[in-house]
Amino acid sequence: MKQLWHHCHAVTLAGGRYGIVRDAALIIDAGRIAWIGTEAQLDRDADFDEVRDLGGRWLTPGLIDCHTHLVFGGDRSNEFEQRLEGVSYSEIAKQGGGIVSSVRATREASFDELLASAEKRAKVLLREGVTTLEVKSGYGLDLESERKMLQVARALGERLPVEVLTTCLAAHALPPEYRERSDEYIDLVCEEILPKLAKEGLVDAVDGFCEGIAFSVEQMRRVFETAKQLGLPLKLHAEQLSHLGGCQLAAEFGALSADHVEYADKTDARAMAQSSTAAVLLPGAFLTLRETQLPPIAAFREQGVTMALASDLNPGTSPVLSLRLMMNLGCTLFRLTPEETLAGVTINAAKALGIDATHGSLEVGKWADAVVWDITGPAELSYWLGGQLPVKVFKAGKELEA
Repeated sequence: MKQLWHHCHAVTLAGGRYGIVRDAALIIDAGRIAWIGTEAQLDRDADFDEVRDLGGRWLTPGLIDCHTHLVFGGDRSNEFEQRLEGVSYSEIAKQGGGIVSSVRATREASFDELLASAEKRAKVLLREGVTTLEVKSGYGLDLESERKMLQVARALGERLPVEVLTTCLAAHALPPEYRERSDEYIDLVCEEILPKLAKEGLVDAVDGFCEGIAFSVEQMRRVFETAKQLGLPLKLHAEQLSHLGGCQLAAEFGALSADHVEYADKTDARAMAQSSTAAVLLPGAFLTLRETQLPPIAAFREQGVTMALASDLNPGTSPVLSLRLMMNLGCTLFRLTPEETLAGVTINAAKALGIDATHGSLEVGKWADAVVWDITGPAELSYWLGGQLPVKVFKAGKELEA
């Protein structure tokens, strides 16, 4: 079907740059953008199967949440109360809480239970304009449970009008049965979990948690080498609570992204820029954990590091159900500009997932994933604290139900 969208102002993000086309028109053919320009440039003699008047509203690319832990069992609201009383994230983890508590609940939950709870959370994000999601495993920490999580993530993409990319995060934490045997657990990840799940087609990328409460640089190197042998892209939770060298490792292996990165420095920024490794900023976790160490935004800007924003939706450290709220926090906490935050949840998020050739901007050849907003200007997307602003959401040219 050939469509004409017109009577709008488009924020294109074409070529990875913030740009506006006022009085814009787009031609959509078979779900992809075939032409974009001003209405004055439009061929008035062309025939269309459908014409959509967007009412003078603003059009942006569909939002992309490039870092979520959407699938999990149970909840950890009790830990939220503990942190309010001054107990740190690391202390909670050492007491048997944190990720390990979600592991217990996720292992006990059935496939259907995990799917039902994950679907509810995903629908909240979709109503806000999210058209592409990344979903990590990492609350299973054994072959069967990691497989279950990734199968649920795949099922979400089949049941909902959203594109879901899966990331195997088996190297997320040390399961209780491997206590004080972390090298043996990494053996399991490298020799069994990753190869089998990759062979089953459940893995789009591989991630890990490089931190004092998780795994060392040396252990993550082994995971990365295995992933590389399997032909899988890489991501890494790095420099969240301390500076261990995770960003350097991610850059060395040409990882798609290093995520959190609060303790990264100028040297890390330089290395990430040289390897085209994106920095995925997660202000929801920063806020929830009441952290004070800011990511090195100035260094990232200076070196030209791609900066993406994501929800980090998870039950413990970032119970976030709004990507637009992360745009606001990106401005207020990390001092990003509204232009940077919009790029962070569109084209830069696409780069952090390795899909920027087909997603993340309004330009010819890309999928017509877009959101129509009833706003006076793009800065409003970062200005409002919550509330649903989209008027229409499109996935591959098809309008989604509200």
